[in-house]
Amino acid sequence: MPASLKLGFVPFTRLNGVLVVFCAESMKFGPATERALAPIANQLRRAAAADRFTGKSGSSLEIIAPTGLSAPRLVVVGAGKQKEVKDRDLIGLGGAAMGKVPGLAGQATIIAEFATGALKARQVASLALGARLRAYTFDRYKTKRKEGEERADKVEVNFACANSDTAEKAWASAAAVADGVVLARDLVNEPANILYPGEFARRASGLRKLGVTVEVLDVAAMKKLGMGALLGVGQGSAHDSRLVVMRWEGGKRGVGPIAFIGKGVYFDTGGISIKPAQGMEDMKGDMAGAACVVGLMHALAARKAKVNVVGAIGLVENMPDGKAQRPGDIVTTMSGQTVEVINTDAEGRLVLADVLHYINKRFKPKLMIDLATLTGAIMVALGQEYTGLFANDDKLAERLAKAGEATGERVWRMPLGPEYDKIIDSKFADMKNTGGRYGGSITAAQFLQRFVNKTPWVHLDIAGTAFASPQSDINKSWGAGWGVRLLDRFVEDYYER
Repeated sequence: MPASLKLGFVPFTRLNGVLVVFCAESMKFGPATERALAPIANQLRRAAAADRFTGKSGSSLEIIAPTGLSAPRLVVVGAGKQKEVKDRDLIGLGGAAMGKVPGLAGQATIIAEFATGALKARQVASLALGARLRAYTFDRYKTKRKEGEERADKVEVNFACANSDTAEKAWASAAAVADGVVLARDLVNEPANILYPGEFARRASGLRKLGVTVEVLDVAAMKKLGMGALLGVGQGSAHDSRLVVMRWEGGKRGVGPIAFIGKGVYFDTGGISIKPAQGMEDMKGDMAGAACVVGLMHALAARKAKVNVVGAIGLVENMPDGKAQRPGDIVTTMSGQTVEVINTDAEGRLVLADVLHYINKRFKPKLMIDLATLTGAIMVALGQEYTGLFANDDKLAERLAKAGEATGERVWRMPLGPEYDKIIDSKFADMKNTGGRYGGSITAAQFLQRFVNKTPWVHLDIAGTAFASPQSDINKSWGAGWGVRLLDRFVEDYYER
């Protein structure tokens, strides 16, 4: 993100800097846009014809120093058939528009209007959300910039719209979500030598300034609770494990909370069952589930969501030290169930097992949703376009699927069943932590299900979508911040009534 990005909302008559406009197919513009482009109408038509630009969705046309306009550059972004545009499309168009603003441009104006007319306040806010997410970069550790990477120290992007005051108010809520996504991306992108459990907990504790109650449990506290599974994963690390519990109480007093739990393995070597060296650097992102939960709690608190929420993250490092747990070890979870550790690289489920049980027992939530970069198997099944969803409740699964369609963070439901459950039975303990190669993401979910009892629950396997996933108009970052918008929308649509 530029050192200082300012997003604003202005009347249609205030057009400064680089000018970005939208058009429908067949080069159709809205009335305010037509007035703004009237001085170069003929030049624009000739340029479009020469470039065979018609306004098709995903296309763009640029004119440098257009004669008759004060703008140093005009960018026309095709929006296709605008009657079919949904909220997620608006966010994408906002990102596409921001992507056309040159890095060294200090100022730009995006006209928030389609051929069908001026956009409503919430639609303008969606455009701004897309622009904010597209502008994000993570380069705090770079000391030099390559040619072409230069950016202005300050960038001001204004959205020209029909009612700038109303749009500003709508943006306040969307900005809270944007900040949550940015926070999650920052956490995922940080290297593990910077973001160890103590530092992660410190950053999560920053949510206190928004009214979130934050508790940090250390190793002694977790030992007292009997969290043998979580502590077993981190016992080979020089950095002590942590459990962070965040509470936002924006709903009615006495109403049970909804709970979100995140896997926070801030670096995963695989432990004694060590991973191959190639690609291991990506395992700094194995805490993306925890990052999402922190970002979500920020979003909910910043927009003062009218709901009671608990967020919990188990923070550990999985290292092959002399003190590390071994294949064949048996650990006792907080629930009292025992686990034979077949493979120390199947560690995320051990962390989640204790956190799920703890949150369920202590807070008695109405539902629980966990997020984890849990298995490579889910990428074999779904690639990197969908997150795998496992649920013990049909309504909950349906609601998350609808929220995913609305935001573009899509989920695909995978099966659970007693046939898979048998695969993780152990000869020496109540269960083992992996069932082998076949159905790997399913048996991992079956493992987690043993720690939720009858509470409505969903497990989201985000291994393919949380980092190094396909880039889009609203994300050019390695860490995607996946799930913050999905879960915020899920809460807003179904639990803030």
